[in-house]
Amino acid sequence: MANSEQLWQEAKKKCRLNNEDIALAKRLGLNPRSLIKNIPSKSEPWKAPVKDWLHEIDEKRQKKTAQKQMRKEKAQGNNN
Repeated sequence: MANSEQLWQEAKKKCRLNNEDIALAKRLGLNPRSLIKNIPSKSEPWKAPVKDWLHEIDEKRQKKTAQKQMRKEKAQGNNN
């Protein structure tokens, strides 16, 4: 368990994340190694910084959940 916390601290430092970003990554089900692997190198200018990447994933998931909820509400409205 302590080893896991060390990995999260390492990812936090290497990816320049704050505690909120780490909490978001954990909520998204990511692990510290995946964060470190997604650090863009100089030869990958198209890659977003890890912080932006995390927020982008979260935004997409929230949008998808909202769409699913809208469809569910529409379907319930049609049944009545």
